[in-house]
Amino acid sequence: MHVVGKGASALMLAQLPTFGRPVSAEALLAPGLDVAVKKRLADAALNAAKSKGASYADVRIGRYLNQFIITRENKVQSIINTESYGVGVRVIVDGCWGFAAVSDAKTEAELAKAAEKAVAMAKANVLLSDEPVQLAPQKGFGEITWKTPIQKNAFEIPIKEKVDLLMTVNGAAMNNGANFVNSQFFFVNEQKYFASTDGSYIDQDVHRQWPGFTVTAIDPKTGKFETRDALSAPVGMGYEYLQVNPSDKITGITTRYNKGYDMLEDVVAAAKQAKQKLSAKSVEAGKYDLVLDPSHTWLTIHESVGHPLELDRVLGYEANFAGTSFATLDKWKSKNFNYGSKQVDLFADKTQVGSLGAVGYDDEGVQTKRWDLVKDGTLVNYMATRDQVHIVGENESQGCSYADSWGTVQFQRMANVSLAAGKEPLSVDELIKDVKKGIYIIGDSSYSIDQQRYNFQFSGQLAYEIKNGQIAGMLKDVAYQSNTQEFWNSCVKVCDERDFRLGGSFFDGKGQPIQSNAVSHGSATARFNGVNVINTGRKI
Repeated sequence: MHVVGKGASALMLAQLPTFGRPVSAEALLAPGLDVAVKKRLADAALNAAKSKGASYADVRIGRYLNQFIITRENKVQSIINTESYGVGVRVIVDGCWGFAAVSDAKTEAELAKAAEKAVAMAKANVLLSDEPVQLAPQKGFGEITWKTPIQKNAFEIPIKEKVDLLMTVNGAAMNNGANFVNSQFFFVNEQKYFASTDGSYIDQDVHRQWPGFTVTAIDPKTGKFETRDALSAPVGMGYEYLQVNPSDKITGITTRYNKGYDMLEDVVAAAKQAKQKLSAKSVEAGKYDLVLDPSHTWLTIHESVGHPLELDRVLGYEANFAGTSFATLDKWKSKNFNYGSKQVDLFADKTQVGSLGAVGYDDEGVQTKRWDLVKDGTLVNYMATRDQVHIVGENESQGCSYADSWGTVQFQRMANVSLAAGKEPLSVDELIKDVKKGIYIIGDSSYSIDQQRYNFQFSGQLAYEIKNGQIAGMLKDVAYQSNTQEFWNSCVKVCDERDFRLGGSFFDGKGQPIQSNAVSHGSATARFNGVNVINTGRKI
């Protein structure tokens, strides 16, 4: 079994700032290379690769900026700014891939040399190859640009303003009963230039951010403690995400966030709810109807749908981080494999505005799009790259290639994967009122899933008992167990588009050596009948 909690993100975060040189906040705002310069450098690499025998080549010139601000109670623990610049060149020679990368390369000669190294690598790989690369055709787009549609660049906001907000958040938590509080901002800007022998020259400016906190409350008599993490979603937006507009919020049993995030309001609720959890009733194990909030469902989608429908896992090419996949090709070929109930429509979409995975073009120069993975409960497709799609009978890539830096080779990564909202009008209150014995779960927490992405266990930040259509009080020690097919077949109702919201993973690990990417998953609140719930409480 693969077991990961919140700490997994912390472990991955610890690795990220080491890639790239530390810089000042002001240096992050310095302009990168001019587009005309990047085109000239890219052409030098492409021409060198072709002259040495490459049938295909692509070049990625990347500048990656990171800013991490981490606080605890009334102290700033760290402020980390990093910048990384370099070039990666990928080629096909005699049906084999080759790749080389070089840091700080700013001359045509340096890029030509990198291309020659990539060609040499491909020629060496020919000796080990038993099947040539089949690359799906891709038209060239010429010179084109794409930018995350932000209103405020987070890197332009003064450090003091960000620190002041986190200190205000921490103070509000402590004033409302918290014993400890950690809070943080993570900001990322990827400036990526892609060029290929197909004739594309694509300049993209991608922004992401993740505000978050963890509040801890302690029972002084017993020494037991409870926590509540932020209900924020990491997003592909600018700093305007933190300038919440009241009309963008949806309120219910706890504040839920759609287009904007009120961090102060959330932390006040979190401090109170962490204290409530100390005296909450411990759940009785058994079968329950679950009402799952999108702030929770995103993780279940990620693990039980997103990863098992990555085609490289299906094919056995990838087995790191919880193995391969139960959703093998024979199930897809049958055209009737039952992944879920008729209410379950799951789709991939790298065009969703505000999502973590939103880009105009992937790292193979393929324009992004939306497509179905599970339709009316039946498995209909996977996520694939240019050299994989022929395996599933397609001749056009789905735009699923991504590399986390200029120095890593691009490979198949998950798109944004979401559960489609219900087609009939249905509010959360209306969904709950028909539940006789159930549990309403909000927020993501720990999980466990097996090596085929089939049997699993999930828990949440908050759990509330539902009795005869009414919220009857808070529960704790709640986790549910199921398998992927059984769980998605238990889905009986999904709220409508008004309740659709995105959650996501800011640091999703895959591959060896590990690469990290960011991906969103959306849904509306959904009901799953007859799910097995266990009690995770520990006796001290």
